[in-house]
Amino acid sequence: MEVREIIFYRTQPHDCGYIDKQKATNVVLDPAFEPSAKLYSQLVESGFRRSGNYVYRPDCAQCYACISLRLPVADVRFNRSQRRIIKRNADIDVNRLQVSYYPEHFALYRRYLSARHPGGPMEQHSKTEYMGFLRSKKIDTGLFEFKLGTQLLAVAVVDYLEDSLSAVYTFYDPDYAERSLGIYAILQQIEEARRLRRKWLYLGYWIHDSDKMRYKTDFMPTEAYLIDNWQRFETAQELPLRYNGKLTSEPS
Repeated sequence: MEVREIIFYRTQPHDCGYIDKQKATNVVLDPAFEPSAKLYSQLVESGFRRSGNYVYRPDCAQCYACISLRLPVADVRFNRSQRRIIKRNADIDVNRLQVSYYPEHFALYRRYLSARHPGGPMEQHSKTEYMGFLRSKKIDTGLFEFKLGTQLLAVAVVDYLEDSLSAVYTFYDPDYAERSLGIYAILQQIEEARRLRRKWLYLGYWIHDSDKMRYKTDFMPTEAYLIDNWQRFETAQELPLRYNGKLTSEPS
């Protein structure tokens, strides 16, 4: 396979961005290598993610909290809360755009980070850093733009892969939190994957101990990448909290 022809590195331990007082280590694709769409699809299927051209997977020696999730979109059942969110946002126009620099998007991105992640490393991103974070040269990436009339409310960044979509990042106007725009963006991506007859929507990593990630288990059924294999779960209660060579329902 193409994956075997490239080089991976392991990073030095660094502060975890999700769990306090925890050190993290990643396996990363050789930064000098630009993956094709086909290769990146294979890597995502093996639990990898990207941030710009940086392709990585957590590989922490003593912590197994990061679990990659994907949704089998044909089978996902919207719950009552999600149906209410769809109805609440029926007045929003959803536009699909190619990745490019839009000043209005960048202004919303900076505002979102200041409100949701103050003091974080991304908060002071320049225009160049912002665009480098969103796109990768050989991967087909699109934007979902959510507007209420002429007002921009949210932007979702999505990778279009061989048999799936991958949710890269979503940012939204913090003054409209009652609309649950992050959830609404995922619902729209599920519908897009169904329209294109793609099998899965990749949601990235879920961490039970991170409150900011718990929304990902509101979508069911889901599949989790555990012990180098995707396993299906019909309810959130069935998901392991973490694993270390075997599935566990209690923190290690």
